[in-house]
Amino acid sequence: MTDIKFCGMTRAADARAAADLGAAYVGVVFAGGPREQTDERAVEIFAALSPGVRRVGVFGADAMTVIARRASALALDVVQLHADPTAREMAELRTLWPGEIWAALRVEGLELPAHAAELFATADAVLLDAKVPGVLGGRGVALDWSALAGSVAVMRNGRVRLVLAGGLRPENVADAVRALNPDVVDVSSGVEASVGIKDAARMRAFRDAVRSVEVAR
Repeated sequence: MTDIKFCGMTRAADARAAADLGAAYVGVVFAGGPREQTDERAVEIFAALSPGVRRVGVFGADAMTVIARRASALALDVVQLHADPTAREMAELRTLWPGEIWAALRVEGLELPAHAAELFATADAVLLDAKVPGVLGGRGVALDWSALAGSVAVMRNGRVRLVLAGGLRPENVADAVRALNPDVVDVSSGVEASVGIKDAARMRAFRDAVRSVEVAR
């Protein structure tokens, strides 16, 4: 089954809605941008989750010591490193914090970047996102999933979990799942009514689109 992560949460009500829809992961951004939250606000958002929904913190270029401290204080299950992380940085974080580490692999064009093998060899999961100059997030830009399918399968080799982000929305997520068979699909702006404010109907439509692929299989 493909798990769902609703990310970029700014309101406890949206986090609760994500949990009610069966999301496996809910993410809060600490990496800058219009959806960035303080630790205090993150506590309120995560408090709305039901047991079993895993907490993800999205971090930028902070020092690993800082990330580990914040991850522990917030009782995160997953740290998502979104600022082009290296194997060395992930190894350092593993000595400081015991949870899962997801490494963002920002893709531009139709080929995986040269350091892809390093991330697939060291991360608990690799998150594919679109590379947009000047920002860390994909800004709703979709990847060419079919063109990437072969190279992703070789890197993944049945071992590393794949998280797919980048321009996903209810209208296209089924095609993305069929093309890349990710373990997790990750959506933020694709289910929003406005920046940082989730649309409950679009969240439900996204969930239903993902599940429709499983029914067809």
